Amino acid sequence: MVQVAVAQFAPGQDKADNQRSVARLTARAAAEGAGVVLLPEYTMFTAPRVDHRGVDAAEPLDGPFVAAAADTARREGVYVVLGVNEAEDGDAARFTNTLVALSPEGKRVAHYRKIHLYDAFGARESDVLRPGPIEEPETFTVDGVVFGLQTCYDLRFPEVTRRVADAGAHVVLLAAQWVPGPLKEEHWRTLVRARAVENTVYVAASGQAAPGGAGNSMVVDPMGTPLAALGEQTFAVASAEVSAARVEEVRSINPALSLRRFSVSARVEE
Repeated sequence: MVQVAVAQFAPGQDKADNQRSVARLTARAAAEGAGVVLLPEYTMFTAPRVDHRGVDAAEPLDGPFVAAAADTARREGVYVVLGVNEAEDGDAARFTNTLVALSPEGKRVAHYRKIHLYDAFGARESDVLRPGPIEEPETFTVDGVVFGLQTCYDLRFPEVTRRVADAGAHVVLLAAQWVPGPLKEEHWRTLVRARAVENTVYVAASGQAAPGGAGNSMVVDPMGTPLAALGEQTFAVASAEVSAARVEEVRSINPALSLRRFSVSARVEE
């Protein structure tokens, strides 16, 4: 059994200030017994719009922002998972929206590069973002519980979560900046619970707080029951215990994954 915390705050354009927020929220979660701490998408840097500022702020995964987060993970003795703007040599016009998992030793144990770019609801991430490659989902294991990674807009594509479940995950760690808008909070709550139910997994979802995000971070169990939740709070953590045994218990009642007749395959681009 592992205690997972979702941390909710509003990252800004000051990366040093965002680092301090990561340290404070992680320390708070660790003090409450968490072993895994999930922070939102774009924890490193968030501007009012995803544009050239995100490119200018981007760093490699061995850059100073991830290094500071690794120091926090070591200091608190927990796994830290957070969203960063990843730079790539040779591409000065775009960055990658990457979710990084760091161990209590400060080592990178998994990462995920967002596949589906947010070209919807009036936004166009693809103007400055590279889509992540379609590859086997990376996972990491803590006390027998397997964790997988996913980011924001991917939530609207159920096959993304299904692939993470197929990779053996008991818990999907979903980092988001779920931009507010008509019915968006309702979509968020519905989709987080749906992904948990249809895959019989836990979903721990950390969203940015206002003004850039809709908040409502939560941990949902494999039957779709919210175990911990944050509403509109602007600087807070919420924690819940997760276990592989609970996933197996639910799957003995609802063996949907083993009964399905279809698998997931990548779309062939024309």
